[in-house]
Amino acid sequence: MKRSFKILLLAFGGAIFCCGGCSSGPEKGENRLPEWALGGFVRPAGANPVITPDPQIRFFCPMRRDSVGWMESDTFNPAATVRDGKICVLFRAEDNSATGIGKRTSRIGLAETGDGVTMQLRHDPVLFPAEDNQKENEWPGGCEDPRVAMTEDGTYVMLYTAWNRRIPRLCVATSPDLVNWTKHGFAFEKAYDGRFRDLKSKSASIVTRLDGDRLVVTRVNGKYLMYWGERMVNIATSDNLIDWTPELNEKGELKGVVYPREGYFDSDLTECGPPAVLTDKGILVLYNGRNRTDSRRDMRYPGGTYSAGQLLFDAAAPDKLIGRLDVPFFRPMDTFEKSGQYKDGTVFIEGLVYYKSKWYLYYGCADSQVGVAVYDPAAAAPGDSVPETPEA
Repeated sequence: MKRSFKILLLAFGGAIFCCGGCSSGPEKGENRLPEWALGGFVRPAGANPVITPDPQIRFFCPMRRDSVGWMESDTFNPAATVRDGKICVLFRAEDNSATGIGKRTSRIGLAETGDGVTMQLRHDPVLFPAEDNQKENEWPGGCEDPRVAMTEDGTYVMLYTAWNRRIPRLCVATSPDLVNWTKHGFAFEKAYDGRFRDLKSKSASIVTRLDGDRLVVTRVNGKYLMYWGERMVNIATSDNLIDWTPELNEKGELKGVVYPREGYFDSDLTECGPPAVLTDKGILVLYNGRNRTDSRRDMRYPGGTYSAGQLLFDAAAPDKLIGRLDVPFFRPMDTFEKSGQYKDGTVFIEGLVYYKSKWYLYYGCADSQVGVAVYDPAAAAPGDSVPETPEA
């Protein structure tokens, strides 16, 4: 464990900034990150988006019983991990079966890259609604928004949303190779005698640690731990990474540990992002914050915008928040992040890997394409700039 933390410090080192989420610094609008945060992340020049829709790619869909352009309309919200010396990106793709957010069928595709940018796509999706034990839960909406983490023995664990157009539910799948997946059903199905089986649930961030150059799932206080949720951030624990038990408060209700804040970029939603990282400072959680559209929003950012923040929890008491950015470290700035299905602007982070001494962050661009940003600890950079005046 000590060896892992030493390597972790090297990976995070070089980014020693002042107070959390400072909105001013030596230069007006500079977003200097605190010492505990990860980043800043820089978009590689001329590289984005790295995955885009392709109407020519088709596969035989067992649900439709026909050939389908499974990534015809949109590709977004990617997970990421490393296998056989390459970054592997698992992304959500939508066909052209309907119009509107959440009304098409989603499937999860796989791409790999040796440089973090140039993608080689697998022809068929790897997780999709099929004639299997999850038919009732995934038809017709499909499989959405994966987060992927790897165990020490090389097993991949995916937390994804099963969408039957009635209730979105957090589900678990595992794989030895990222191609062949076993679906295990609802993450909370067995907890409290099924009390939360039909709970609307999304967005799970399993806690990992950096072991050498690998991010691997780790235990916290003897159990596997994940932060999860969309409207607020909750906690759940597990002994096997498949069956999860949400933590409850003294009233027997879900134990929310982070909530939206009026007047901030995350005034409407606090939705968990990629796998969390156990550091020497605590547990680092990257998350997606949505700005409100009314007078209670952060007026520096457009209403409805999705931007990315960071949280720090006490490793000894994982429900104790000890750090939070007041401005996003990553926000919609480029044209492709503000056009598509979600024109208010979206950078939706779900994939984080440590690869060749750099951190690669993969994100959805306006619910339509996939982008990447890179943090190089040897060339520290600030977070995305803070607007000096309110944006329309």
